[in-house]
Amino acid sequence: MDKRKVIYYSDELHDEFSVAQIEPRHIGSDYVYVHTSLFKRFTRFFWYRVVATPIAFLYCKCVFGHRIKGARKLKKAKGRGFFMYGNHTQDIADAFIPSLVTFPTSVYVIVHPNNVSMPLLGRITPSLGALPIPDNVIAYRSFKEAITTRINEGHCVTVYPEAHIWPYYTGIRPFADTSFDYPAKLGAPVFAFTNTYRKRRFFRHPRIVTCIDGPFCPDMEKTVRKRRRELRDKVYDAMCRRAKLSDHVQIKYIRREKEQ
Repeated sequence: MDKRKVIYYSDELHDEFSVAQIEPRHIGSDYVYVHTSLFKRFTRFFWYRVVATPIAFLYCKCVFGHRIKGARKLKKAKGRGFFMYGNHTQDIADAFIPSLVTFPTSVYVIVHPNNVSMPLLGRITPSLGALPIPDNVIAYRSFKEAITTRINEGHCVTVYPEAHIWPYYTGIRPFADTSFDYPAKLGAPVFAFTNTYRKRRFFRHPRIVTCIDGPFCPDMEKTVRKRRRELRDKVYDAMCRRAKLSDHVQIKYIRREKEQ
């Protein structure tokens, strides 16, 4: 459990407060995003369905008393691949919650290279759906192709547009519309999921209630720039509205005054 009570920040866009310190590996043109062999398909099923899904449910339910509100809205995208965008406030739970929200639809998550750089777990996270952000243009092509492939297969691709982890933060930090380029170009529906924190008596951890909003569909008659901006604004507005439902502050965030 994060024992910090107060965190001072200077930059909402770039400050990172995760306690994990990992040296990221290089994600270059040799990184394989989509495996087609039977063995890799089996490892995906084994690690994702047999191992990770039960652990995710037990961890989120036992530690945070996790609940989901509005999951039925996802049925509006039934049979189609879709994107989910959420607030980034947990190291472990944020890796688990998307798969619980979309179950039984499989989830792939766009992640920092740190997530595939750990000595042992880093070899497993790709089977769990991790899509690490590449380091160069050539690798970026494979990265985009992987996203397109997963959407065309009818899966969910999850994005944390805030990028940096702020543990237990109850607000929504501003984020750019860059990551909305994917659904804007593919014409895929978008959902927002907002993790809110609620008071619980007799428990050290607050309850996490995940609220779902959407679908938000891109207007394909507009330019890509306008599509992604509109999607970003709709998701951001929905997340800000839901964030107001939090009634517990585990860690207080205070802006550090700039030196004159």
